[in-house]
Amino acid sequence: MSTPPNRRAVAVVLLIPLVVTLALWAFAWPAARIAPRDLPVGVAGAAPAADRLQQGFEQREGAFEVHRFDDEAAARAAIEDRVVYGAVVAGPEGPHVLTATAASPVVAQLLREAVTAAAPDGAQVQVTDVVAAPVGDPRGSALGASMLPLALAGMGAGAAVFMLGLRGARAALTLTGAAALVGLAATAVAHSWLGVITGDWWTEAGVLGLTVLAIGSAVAGLTALFGPRGLGVGALLMILLGNSFSGVTSAPHLLPEPVGAIGQWLPPGAGGSLLRSVAFFDGGAAGGPALTLALWSALGLAAVLVAGRQRTTAAPAGDQAPGSP
Repeated sequence: MSTPPNRRAVAVVLLIPLVVTLALWAFAWPAARIAPRDLPVGVAGAAPAADRLQQGFEQREGAFEVHRFDDEAAARAAIEDRVVYGAVVAGPEGPHVLTATAASPVVAQLLREAVTAAAPDGAQVQVTDVVAAPVGDPRGSALGASMLPLALAGMGAGAAVFMLGLRGARAALTLTGAAALVGLAATAVAHSWLGVITGDWWTEAGVLGLTVLAIGSAVAGLTALFGPRGLGVGALLMILLGNSFSGVTSAPHLLPEPVGAIGQWLPPGAGGSLLRSVAFFDGGAAGGPALTLALWSALGLAAVLVAGRQRTTAAPAGDQAPGSP
């Protein structure tokens, strides 16, 4: 029996405010609670000056995770390998702040302000940007804005496969081909035209394509398993939570716990971190995000293939005449 029109109207009236409230929570709450949480930073130099710097960070309990280095060269190497977001070197003329705006302009500014505020009166704070953001995107805003279109592209690919009734290997090939083309097109725009990313062109295209494939195959897999309800679950995971929890516009370590960690387990967050690694850090710390994207892609495609095979196997049985053995 179909639902009466009045009941459907009431459901819509109640559902829209609920969805808007959920969206505001997912996007506005993390942004309003940005603060360092176990943020990896480095301290280098000789004691006791370096000890005082470390104690200054540790006074803010739970805010920073301090790594000690013997000298400035070791601290620079750690920044380039994405072990820490930045470092402070204790020197005879005052603290020397090493930042990486390519990793996070927000963290770089936070580190500069924190060291400057704690420096003794009259001390000069020197700042060096070890891995600078590209000229085409000095504030990182364009890179941060790129994740939503990729999430929408993956969501659209997964939904299209379901709506067009594609199954099995045909669905998997469609998702892979669409993701590859999106990766090429997005790299042409972001790298060749805008100059937002500056790493190896084909590696960046592969990362962008893998991000779209992870999202698209996850959505297609959910719809293959659960039907139309899978689209809702996919939109919740990939668009609402995945994009808002990604930390691409700030940094995962600045988001409330456990939001930052959850965001890195979802394709938009993992894709943003992997893109930064290959675009600016020669692949430093790329293993974890790459594995996350590969797992989402593999699980989603496996669900598509298994569901397609089950439907193919069930079809001949459904075609038998009633009463036949």
